[in-house]
Amino acid sequence: MAEDTETDTWYVLRTFSNHEKKVRRYLESEIERIGLEDQVEEILIPTETVFEMKGGEKKTKEKTFFPGYILLNCTLTSDLRDLAEDLPSVIGFLTTGTGDEPTQLREEEIKRILGKMDRAEEMGEQPEMPFKVGDPVKVVDGPFDSFNGIVEDVYPDQMKVKVMVSIFGRKTPVELDYLQVEHEE
Repeated sequence: MAEDTETDTWYVLRTFSNHEKKVRRYLESEIERIGLEDQVEEILIPTETVFEMKGGEKKTKEKTFFPGYILLNCTLTSDLRDLAEDLPSVIGFLTTGTGDEPTQLREEEIKRILGKMDRAEEMGEQPEMPFKVGDPVKVVDGPFDSFNGIVEDVYPDQMKVKVMVSIFGRKTPVELDYLQVEHEE
């Protein structure tokens, strides 16, 4: 949008959860309509691409790091603040506990958030953590197809789970890929 200026800083705009993209669209269109583009450098919703298994199929989706929050790199004037806070689905800017002035993100906070997004992008599609210890699951693929069991351990870096299944009446640990199991209905 605008060129970097010395006064550009990052602020957090609070929204209803799952309304972040809608609020960003509203905000971008209103900023353009009113002519405040020179005050806004970037509107950011920190996300990562994850996949999950639903009905035995791999589905890709965007996962928001901070549901209900949008980051704005801007020169926050009263006009811009009023515009943003009056949009549908907006709660307001994140403020300090003592006042109603919007809190600026510290440089190390924004670097950490941007770094997390960069790492997520470099790593590519990541599985959403679909299972936890104790979850009842059904094996849907492989030699143990149709067996039921309980998740004993989760290995997110390998995208595997250890499931205790009953084979010939004995509890046996079986290591399976996330794609080979689904939550028991």
